[in-house]
Amino acid sequence: MSAIELRAVTALASLYVFRMLGLFMLLPVLPLYAAEYDFSTPMLVGLALGVYGLGQAVLQIPLGMLSDRIGRKPVIISGLLLFAAGGLLAASAESIFMVIAGRLLQGCGAIASTLSATVADLTREHHRSKAMAAIGMSIGVAFGAAMVLGPWVAALFGVSGLFLLTTALALLGILTTIFMVPNVSFQATNPGSQALAGLLRRCLSTPELMRLNIGVFVLHAVMMMVFIVVPLRLLELELLSQSHWKVYLPVMAAAFVLMVPFMVVAEKRGLQVAMLRIALVLMALAFTGAALVPTTLFAVVAVLLLFFTAFNYLEASLPSLLSRMVYAGGKGTAMGVFSSFQFLGAFCGGAVGGWLLGAWGEVAVFTVATAGVLLWLGCTSGMAPPEDNVSVTLAWRDEGWSIERLRAEVLRLPGTLDMTVFESERQAYLRVRKGFDISCLPAALSVRE
Repeated sequence: MSAIELRAVTALASLYVFRMLGLFMLLPVLPLYAAEYDFSTPMLVGLALGVYGLGQAVLQIPLGMLSDRIGRKPVIISGLLLFAAGGLLAASAESIFMVIAGRLLQGCGAIASTLSATVADLTREHHRSKAMAAIGMSIGVAFGAAMVLGPWVAALFGVSGLFLLTTALALLGILTTIFMVPNVSFQATNPGSQALAGLLRRCLSTPELMRLNIGVFVLHAVMMMVFIVVPLRLLELELLSQSHWKVYLPVMAAAFVLMVPFMVVAEKRGLQVAMLRIALVLMALAFTGAALVPTTLFAVVAVLLLFFTAFNYLEASLPSLLSRMVYAGGKGTAMGVFSSFQFLGAFCGGAVGGWLLGAWGEVAVFTVATAGVLLWLGCTSGMAPPEDNVSVTLAWRDEGWSIERLRAEVLRLPGTLDMTVFESERQAYLRVRKGFDISCLPAALSVRE
């Protein structure tokens, strides 16, 4: 990766860590401490976990589209401010309804699509899966840390202390955005490569994109269902909440090791679709086992290991696939649609999982999760690997190469798709179709590997 790419991935991975750490710390804690809130029921606890996804689902598309127009950073900073405000509201809660309101406000800071689009902006095609995997690993680190810190912070300061910590992490994320994320001087699309009108409609009507949207909906729905049941199963095994990290942390570490071969085979051999299906089969086996096998520590660990091996691979690979399949100039919009499905899945998984748990018990939760994964597996029928595009890094020394000149002389060449320019570094990423004739580029522009 180039210096810009390394800086971008480091900064954006940090943003994901700050944001996801605050979210993940609540997953193993809220179901255990919910009785402290007035009017608490299993369904409302599930709603409190999942309602964050409702705010995200509603606002991902408009904020993703807005980021295509006003830039990524203003949207990211505004979203983090809303997230911080929601944490403050939830920290002051005495009833479960106030917790739900705070979580909903946190969800209105819907920046996942903008963050994913920023990753795609700042990395070249052939490095994007590595970037997404690095960010996926950072999310895994956040998850492992959350499993340790969440019960510990809750034991010392209560759930309100956790919400205050999420606010502090959001404010730290704002500083990271301002000072660490590279500034993009200019982004544009070849005017002949994509008609911007109707982009949202096309994102929703294109089968290749909709398969990914449905997939991420199911992925996050079943993830919420897992964390409605698993903390309670660990309590049944007489494992105190502050010791749950002893299960989660080694499982997550092993799952990341097991995920690596999936990533390598998928990228080097072009088997993204086959690896996706194998991951879904592993996930379905995990949920079937959870529904049928008696609850033991070994059974819980085995279910979590299968689930997180599949989950980590899918979480890293789905955004990478989307960024390759999306129309030129529409990354923010397409990521908005994708993220809306993602967080709508989290909302539905939390609400439905809580209802199923209260009405029919744990087996019903895992049975519905298995059915959702099998439905997704069926939707992959006819799915093809993404078309290969190429990213070219351009550099120049002549100060005469302004943004306007680059747009006029480079972006209108046949086969170009879009371009991201870093004017202060005198460098640009040009995305082109496979087979693009590099000799067509102006002689004053040098091509870097």
